[in-house]
Amino acid sequence: MGCDGGTIPRRDELVRTAKKPEQKDKDAERVFRWKHCALTQQKLQQPIVMDGLGRLYTKQNVIESLLEKELPADFQHIKSLKDIKDLNLTPNPAFNAEANANETSNDVRNAPFICSLIGLEMSGKFRFVGLWTCGCVMSERALKEIKANSCPMCQIPFREDDVVVLNGTEEDMDLMRVRMEARVARIKAEKKAKSEKKIKTEVKQEPGTPSSSSGVKEEKAGTSKITKLSIAPPVLKGLKREIISDKLGADPRAKKVKADYSVNKDSQASEVYKSIFTSHKTEKEQQRAHWVTYNPFYN
Repeated sequence: MGCDGGTIPRRDELVRTAKKPEQKDKDAERVFRWKHCALTQQKLQQPIVMDGLGRLYTKQNVIESLLEKELPADFQHIKSLKDIKDLNLTPNPAFNAEANANETSNDVRNAPFICSLIGLEMSGKFRFVGLWTCGCVMSERALKEIKANSCPMCQIPFREDDVVVLNGTEEDMDLMRVRMEARVARIKAEKKAKSEKKIKTEVKQEPGTPSSSSGVKEEKAGTSKITKLSIAPPVLKGLKREIISDKLGADPRAKKVKADYSVNKDSQASEVYKSIFTSHKTEKEQQRAHWVTYNPFYN
C-alpha cells in the first residue's frame, strides 16, 4: 500500500486543497498606471492630461472618445475638455528610452518625468499631485514642505480643492470626487456672482447719462483722432462756429460764420448783393413781391 519504507507523507500529498486565487502584482499595476492611458491602456504620449479623479490620459484619446461619444461608464464625468486639465510635466534627464520600450520593465528609476522641486521620479513609488488651476505637477512631499497657497512653480494661487492626487488609492479617489464636485460648484457660483455684479452696475447707471462706450468714442484715422460727442443740435451749431472761427483766426472770411454777422453791415459786399436780403434798407421801402427773398407781401 506504500508508505512502508518509513516515509512520512505530508498533508498536501493526501488531501486536495483549493487553490488560492491569483493575486495581482501591486507594484506592476502601479507602474502600469503611471505609464499608460487610463482610457485606452496604451502608452502615455504628450500632451498628457488628468481628470478630476487624478487619472492620467493621452489628450488625443480623450478628444477622440468625446467626438465619438464612446466613453465607458467609469468615465462619464468627462463631458467636455473643461473636465480635463493639461499637465506641465518636468522631463527626467536620466530617462532611458530603451528600457522604457520593454513593457515588462518595473524599474522605478526609469521614469520619464520627475518632480522639478526635489527630483523624485514620477513612477508610482512616490505620491504626486497636480494643481487644477495651472496644471503643474509635483511630489506631495514637496507641496507639504512648502506650505504655500500659491504654486511654487508658476506662483498662481490655488485652494485646497484644486489639489488632485494622481493615481491615488480608492480612498484618494473618493476624496478627489468630493473635491471635484466642490470645485465645480464653486466655479459656477463665481460665474453667477460675476454676471449678477455686471447686471447691477448696468442698472445703477442713469438712463440719460451716456455710457463710456456710447458717449465718447475715439476713432483713429491715420495719425488723427476724431471725438464723437452726443450734444444737442443748437449747441452743436454754436460750437461749430467757435471751432471754425478759432481755426481761421484773423481771416476776414471768418466773420461770416459768427452769430452777430450781418450782410448789411459788410463793407465788402455790394449794394446789389445786399438788396436781395430782407435786412437791406430798400426792403423796407419795397412795395412788391421779391422772388429771391420770397417776400410775397400778403394783404
